[in-house]
Amino acid sequence: MIKKFLRDVVVIVVGKQAEEIAELLENKKHVNEFIIAKKLDITINQTRNILYKLSDYGLVSSIRKKDKKKGWYTYFWRFEVSKALEFLKLEINKKLLQINSQIKSRETKQFYVCEKCNIEFNEENALLHDFTCPECGDVLTLKDNTKVLRDFKRNLEKLEKERELIKIELKNENEKNEKIRVGEINKLEKEKSKKRAKDREERKEAKRKAEKGKVPSKKKAKKKVVKKKAKKKVVKKKKVVKKKAKKKVKNVPKNKLKKKIVNKKKSKKRI
Repeated sequence: MIKKFLRDVVVIVVGKQAEEIAELLENKKHVNEFIIAKKLDITINQTRNILYKLSDYGLVSSIRKKDKKKGWYTYFWRFEVSKALEFLKLEINKKLLQINSQIKSRETKQFYVCEKCNIEFNEENALLHDFTCPECGDVLTLKDNTKVLRDFKRNLEKLEKERELIKIELKNENEKNEKIRVGEINKLEKEKSKKRAKDREERKEAKRKAEKGKVPSKKKAKKKVVKKKAKKKVVKKKKVVKKKAKKKVKNVPKNKLKKKIVNKKKSKKRI
């Protein structure tokens, strides 16, 4: 059923001539654009034009890879199925609104027809032409809307059923995408937990080696550095103190020194 819906999407966006591309792009993996062109039996430029039109509506996604030998980039494409179904659902809603409005107008208004030319007129246009056909001049006759209404209602039911089927397919597709997303998240979490466990083991191993004395621990190394710095500071302070003491002795005034020498001489004479 999805293939039919994707074909309908391509027909709406690009046209009937490109509907076969839907089957090629309905893959989980991206498809090489040259393979698409070959299978559709069209040129690469024609293929790209179709793909770019679909891409403008966000219905297809692409990745590019560089050719190591030739040096140019090749694009790989695939259908975004959930977005395509959403797009189709919106288009069907538009059609349903149009049909409902036409049913209301047919039920409330009168329409006239020229049986010879098979041209239909609403009441206002028929009045403007005096209820005569502008092409052949025949008198217009009142149209029976029962058959038209029956066709409209049949189309309405058909589109409503199609819309319900699209909703079911869209729900299934969203569930698939959610499972894929959850699987990817779980995979990443497992990888992270493995990495954390590995890091813990490495730290434990480093700690064991440090305890055995093979590798000095970081804490001990830090303590040694701190002790060395402390010693240097003490030494500097001592040197500063000594220098200051010497300077004090040198800065004693000469008068005081002379007095000390005279006092010493007097004490010697008394003896």
